[in-house]
Amino acid sequence: MEIKRNQYLIDRIPVTGLMEKYGSPLYIYESKKMVAQYNRMMDAFKNTRVKINYAAKALTNVNILKLFRKLGAGLDAVSIQEVKLGLQAGFDPGDILYTPNCVSIEEIEDVAQLNVKINIDNISILEQFGHKYGNDIPVCIRINPHILAGGNQKISTGHIDSKFGISIHQIPLVKRVVETNNMHVEGLHMHTGSDILDVEVFLRGAEIILEIAKEFKDLDYIDFGSGFKVAYKADDIETDIEALGTNLSKRFNEFCRDYGKELTIIFEPGKYLVSEAGYFVARTNVIKQTTSTVFAGLDTGMNHFIRPMFYDAYHEVVNISKPAGKTRIYTVVGYICETDTFGYNRKITEISEGDYLLFKNAGAYCYAMASNYNSRLRPAEVLVHQGKDYLIRKREDFEDISRNVVHVDL
Repeated sequence: MEIKRNQYLIDRIPVTGLMEKYGSPLYIYESKKMVAQYNRMMDAFKNTRVKINYAAKALTNVNILKLFRKLGAGLDAVSIQEVKLGLQAGFDPGDILYTPNCVSIEEIEDVAQLNVKINIDNISILEQFGHKYGNDIPVCIRINPHILAGGNQKISTGHIDSKFGISIHQIPLVKRVVETNNMHVEGLHMHTGSDILDVEVFLRGAEIILEIAKEFKDLDYIDFGSGFKVAYKADDIETDIEALGTNLSKRFNEFCRDYGKELTIIFEPGKYLVSEAGYFVARTNVIKQTTSTVFAGLDTGMNHFIRPMFYDAYHEVVNISKPAGKTRIYTVVGYICETDTFGYNRKITEISEGDYLLFKNAGAYCYAMASNYNSRLRPAEVLVHQGKDYLIRKREDFEDISRNVVHVDL
């Protein structure tokens, strides 16, 4: 393939060529970056027994799950459907940890029949589960240490009023439920939320969980969750995973020596592994100038890329049709009948109708949160792997959004 000067490349493949081949809009994922992030994290914790469970909710395409399985990862699943996708991808049931929130006891019982690990995050369900299964099925218990990890208030979920996890102040009640039902607690899980900015805050939360762990005598692992921050622009800060690895590994190994058993330390990154490996590309439909603003209107909207609207998330925008040249100030918007703005007053190389705009950090919570709002179709997904491109999800057609509709005579 001839590569022209100034083309935007993903693992040596021109993105404009992918757009011509697969159409617009399009999600593109780069396996090379996913592998690098996985290996970086494994290397940071090389001095202790570590297991990385990929958080499926970030990007659930079964081919991505297969990639992480081949790397040696386990899977963090938050629904029975994600558990089944993990099994479909070839994960051993013992390598899947099911961590739901506010689901019915019936779903948890259905998952238990699949022989995956069960993580329980409220006392009501813990009591019901223990009453039915006793010590026949081991459990992990999800603890809320009441640590504010940082980041957007919509995703900071470790605080005292969070719906996630069991409060550290309820541990005496947890122990009574466990002892009364003769339950086998095989693991503890720490929930902190997302966008961890300060490693020291995370380490304080870890100290809380390790102190609680002393009260449970038959643990196999402690899951410290994730929420590690990635960079969204050139000068952005990210979690210092190497510093965390050095400090937490040392402390965890000390704990294991005192505990009298070598436990496994588990993490469940999602965004950290796939965010920077993803790109979303859309075509400019119209350039519209008002009295004060120049809009670049795209052939996509919040139905495909909701994070800027939902989380006020920043995504860098690049005009890959004109990667070099003079810049102008644009507000980039979508075609949905809402105020679906991807970015206000962005400096972008001059955009013409028909140009392709690329959004970075589109690997996590982008396709996973896509919808058919306005009865629009969801785009295709493409994986770039070892210098080749693969279609890993077809673009929807009209039959896909009408397939389950039941027509009745009214």
